[in-house]
Amino acid sequence: MNFFKKIFFIFIFSNISTVYAKSAPDSFADLAEQLMPSVVNISTTQTVKTSNNPFPFQFPPGSPFGEMFKDFEQQPRERKASALGSGFIIKEDGVVITNNHVIADAEDIVVRVGDKEYKAKLVGADPYMDIAVLKMETKDKFKPVKFGDSDLARVGDWAVAIGNPFGLGGTVTAGIISARNRDINLTRYDDFIQTDASINQGNSGGPLFNLKGEVIGINTAILGQSGSIGIGFAIPANAASNVIDQLIEFGETKRGWLGVRIQEVTKEIADVEKLKKPEGALVASVGENSPADRAGIKAGDIILEFDGKKIGTMRTLPKVVANTKVGKSVQLKIWRNKKLITKRLVLGRLESSEEFKEKKSKIVKKEKEIETLKITVRDITSEDISSRKLAKNTTGAVIVEMANRSPLINLLSVDDIIIEVQKKPIKKSSDLNKIVDEIFKKGEKTLLLTVINKNNRRRYLGVKIN
Repeated sequence: MNFFKKIFFIFIFSNISTVYAKSAPDSFADLAEQLMPSVVNISTTQTVKTSNNPFPFQFPPGSPFGEMFKDFEQQPRERKASALGSGFIIKEDGVVITNNHVIADAEDIVVRVGDKEYKAKLVGADPYMDIAVLKMETKDKFKPVKFGDSDLARVGDWAVAIGNPFGLGGTVTAGIISARNRDINLTRYDDFIQTDASINQGNSGGPLFNLKGEVIGINTAILGQSGSIGIGFAIPANAASNVIDQLIEFGETKRGWLGVRIQEVTKEIADVEKLKKPEGALVASVGENSPADRAGIKAGDIILEFDGKKIGTMRTLPKVVANTKVGKSVQLKIWRNKKLITKRLVLGRLESSEEFKEKKSKIVKKEKEIETLKITVRDITSEDISSRKLAKNTTGAVIVEMANRSPLINLLSVDDIIIEVQKKPIKKSSDLNKIVDEIFKKGEKTLLLTVINKNNRRRYLGVKIN
């Protein structure tokens, strides 16, 4: 009897050891050899217009020197800029997946497969999830790869990245999945897979594989600008597949739209609302004539469940809504006045909503760096006023760039408009520089900014500058 007990114990212990101590693969060579023909290098070209001022200053309007030196005025010059990235083939007729930022504004796209180069055209792109679909202009047949189920990928699983880092091409790196569901505030639908497989500039758009040779992610971002530091991010295959299918079928995306502005449910808000814990998405406002508005959803409601899916945090709701079919009738569970109620609505399409439609100004905008605030701004234009539906007399400085060292880094963002400082109106960006400098010369360290954020809402912001 003791003998059988001993055998039983050894059997159980052996199984446990197998589960928790899987051996590392001896080599990735067979996998790399199988997958390399499906991974491509992508190069693009575009025309960039630049202008060089021969003087280290500019003559003021109306200056007689302007007429004297008009022959030396800055003339716009054109130059060709190129970019490199990666991609992978998903159909044998030459359909390629990459990142939108790899091919954005490109005039020519060239895809290199092994030793051959092919011109490619854009089938469709989605800047919101940073995905683009290309089609090589050839009748050649290629070896495609398949998407795997990224939901099955676990932290600690092996991952293999293949791409074109620094233009070197055909580079294989391996590591593990370091984390899941990462939100790095890169897109409105952040849900990245984090990996320590080396990913560098040029890897963008390339595939992240599991050991079965299935694509579980699209390599998109790295932490740090100097190169890989063991923290890279990939768009999960399951989320990407839905977008890719739409781009191939329609040439554009068709995302679900609810029509609400939301914010985080903090511990304090949960306490006041008598929720057991901070969860859900708090409705800050409801768009006029939106699906939410027609269903009777109100500001102050807390959405706890959408179409049978729990809304754990505010960031969960946009992802769930976007992945739900347009026109579907869905049920929402809402916390209102300390009670749970249900609402049903028919989901709209985000791309058809007013909040989605943004017009890009075609006017070249002069930019000014505000050194003390570590930001770059430009004057507000009539295009801004028209496209954002602002009051016609609106003036101010539009933020176009913000350094990581800026004291405003977590308070304001690009496209916010600073309209007042210390309640003094900003007519143009030079006024902002002048007023801020005057404040600092007086020894004051606190600024009161009046801003119109990118959602066109006016707010005041007190900022202490060290």
